[in-house]
Amino acid sequence: MMIMSNENTTIHWKEIIEYPTTGIKSKILLEDGNCRYTLMSLSSGKKIAEHTNPRNATVNVIEGEGILTLAGKEISLTPGVFIFIPSNTPHAIQSSTELAFLLTLSEQFS
Repeated sequence: MMIMSNENTTIHWKEIIEYPTTGIKSKILLEDGNCRYTLMSLSSGKKIAEHTNPRNATVNVIEGEGILTLAGKEISLTPGVFIFIPSNTPHAIQSSTELAFLLTLSEQFS
């Protein structure tokens, strides 16, 4: 179930961020023919193993801290950081604290 729609176009992060006791919680905010916008909430110390995705992605950190490893390079995740992940690029995430970010998956445009 999507949280947003053409009629419901505004959200407040503090009202929808929920951290799991362990693991990961994801909420699809909106999905259209081009993009999927997902709120990701990770418990402290959670690791998402290295993987790739056939779509371009962005990570926009809302709150918390962690490390994103992108093609072998470590990038600090803190509130306000925005990262572009090209399609098929290996990446992994490790949360240091509870961590919330907006993950956007888009089509690869050439």
